[in-house]
Amino acid sequence: MSFEYSGSYYGDSIQFPKEEFNLRLFKAITIFLLSLGLLTACGNANYKEESKAAIKTVNTTFHEKAKKPTKKSDKIHFYLPFGYEIDDTTPNNIILKNGSKTYILFVNPQESASSDVVYKTTVEQYKKLDTNEKFVDDKMFGYLTVKKLKDDMNEMTVGVGGAKITTQVKTSSLEEEAKAMTQIVHSVTYK
Repeated sequence: MSFEYSGSYYGDSIQFPKEEFNLRLFKAITIFLLSLGLLTACGNANYKEESKAAIKTVNTTFHEKAKKPTKKSDKIHFYLPFGYEIDDTTPNNIILKNGSKTYILFVNPQESASSDVVYKTTVEQYKKLDTNEKFVDDKMFGYLTVKKLKDDMNEMTVGVGGAKITTQVKTSSLEEEAKAMTQIVHSVTYK
């Protein structure tokens, strides 16, 4: 096997003509910039794809039959998926944990499942939301809000009537977290 080169040989190095070096440098820079552009575009598409999937999941879960409550805190009864536990409680707030993740379940017992009061006060807290979807049927008003934060993190809130649950979640986990959060908030009853 033989190799050809278009430069000249000086001791231990091969000298390429300046034009060939410039062409190689140009190609390397072009490939780097294209790769960087693709990575940036994929990052944005990732949020768009995950948020669309989360919206679909919340909509589906919202319209399913509510899970039977498995936990209670004072007069608030609600379903908790496997791995979730109650960390702390106050009359209207329940702090939940799932591993290292923290969730705040807020319940306003004065508002029915069809009320949009808690939704309106939630939306008013933000200058701009990256996702703001409402789900309505004849008996309930539900919603999903997401605010993008730094480092691929998001603040996500899912609510039904006078109950809402909020957490911070990675973009790649939006759909999975949205399902569990909707199951929890959809199951809330006040007795």
